[in-house]
Order: sequence, then C-alpha cells, then structure tokens
Amino acid sequence: MDLPEGVTLRGYLPGDFEAMFRLDEVCFEPEFRFSKLSMRRFAEAKRARVGVAVAGESLAGFAITHIERAPTGSAGYVVTLDVAPAWRRRGLAQALMSQAETVAREAGCGALLLHVYVGNEGAIRFYEWLGFERGHTVEAFYGDGLDAMVYRKRLG
Repeated sequence: MDLPEGVTLRGYLPGDFEAMFRLDEVCFEPEFRFSKLSMRRFAEAKRARVGVAVAGESLAGFAITHIERAPTGSAGYVVTLDVAPAWRRRGLAQALMSQAETVAREAGCGALLLHVYVGNEGAIRFYEWLGFERGHTVEAFYGDGLDAMVYRKRLG
C-alpha cells in the first residue's frame, strides 16, 4: 500500500472526530452525509476499524470499516471512505481501501462489502477497478429516490 508523499496512516483517535465530520461535509452532498451523532457512533463503535490519513496537521482522508459477525461468516463493511479534494487522484483512496481490506482479513472476514449510490459513476468505476463485484440494488438506501448498489469483494 503506497501512500502519497507526506501522508501517514494511523488509527482513529477521539480528537479526530471534528475534522472527520467536517471532511464528510466537504465530500458528500447533504443527502449522503452523516449526522454528527451517526458519524460518532460509526467511528467509535466497538466493531469499527478506522484508518486515518494525515498530512502534517491536516486530515487528508479516512475510512470507517465495521467488522460484522454472522453465523454464515464474518464480513467487513466499509461505512464510508472520505478523501479531501486536495488529496484525490493521488492514491490515497486506494491506500485507505487496502488498509480496510487488511483489517477485515486480519479479523477473519471472508469479504468486504459497501454501498454506492447508483448515480456515483466515479465511485462505481473506482470500486470495480479495485475488484469489487456489483450485487443487488437497495431502493431508497440513502433516502427517497436515492438507491444504492451493494458491492462485494471476496478476501482470500
């Protein structure tokens, strides 16, 4: 996993929360953003594994992955992937997703799952390029008329 020069990747610290919330507001339109309460719950859940990318004192991006346990096997679920505009198209999203795969694999997960808005063509291309396979569509996942596709990547 190659990080852009000047960026380091580490785990979540409670002091990261405000910057993460502000970055989510930059990255997503209002209908796709998390509330402060939701973001905190996702980031600080016991099953959460959060990769935080920092450049100096600034937050360059982050990914929240949850480890989901089920009788049929465990899976990692990417709750969100946020990359600051200045760090896009420099390999940071790929590095954060690679780290999400690693933590899921280390937790014994057989797959990594995520949802993507059906109209987000850039994200769809990105996840398919990473080897994710398109599954079913979930109607109104993000709200009325905002459907999502489920993507899955098997972890070997």
